[in-house]
Amino acid sequence: MSQSIDLDIPKLDRIDELAQELAAIQQTSSKRVAILGSRHVPITHQHLIEMMSYALVLAGNRLMTSGAQGTNAAVIRGAMRADPNLLTVILPQSLDRQPRESREQLEKVIHLVEHAENDHLSLAEASTLCNQAIVTRCQQLICFAFHDSHTLLETCRYAEDQHHLVTLFYFD
Repeated sequence: MSQSIDLDIPKLDRIDELAQELAAIQQTSSKRVAILGSRHVPITHQHLIEMMSYALVLAGNRLMTSGAQGTNAAVIRGAMRADPNLLTVILPQSLDRQPRESREQLEKVIHLVEHAENDHLSLAEASTLCNQAIVTRCQQLICFAFHDSHTLLETCRYAEDQHHLVTLFYFD
């Protein structure tokens, strides 16, 4: 009499995902952490994001973000206070295409990557490409979004598909 074994692939995928999360939590060496999020963030939330970025850099982690106001600006402020050498900012387009209030902060960033080749694209299209570039360089993604933040939620799905640890915080 033969016995068949029914492997539940979704359960195995979840076990693999949990094993990766456990390994990431137990990892004591520094990581490459991307932090992305909405531009429309209350100031109290910006302070929390800034403190978290500061603490992550003090712990020796290398942070990556983009150059927009809100979440990304808070990440930049926190990382710059802790150690500017551990921050990389990747822009979706050239520095010239960034708002004036962002440019002032971005000009102080040591590791700044511009994507002038995307200047002809809409900001949404360039941001999607930029976020994917950021995800490919990181081990973990922390994202602050609203439930209707299409580009950010797509980035989280992309990071999960790349088997990165993704932590998603919703503002709403």
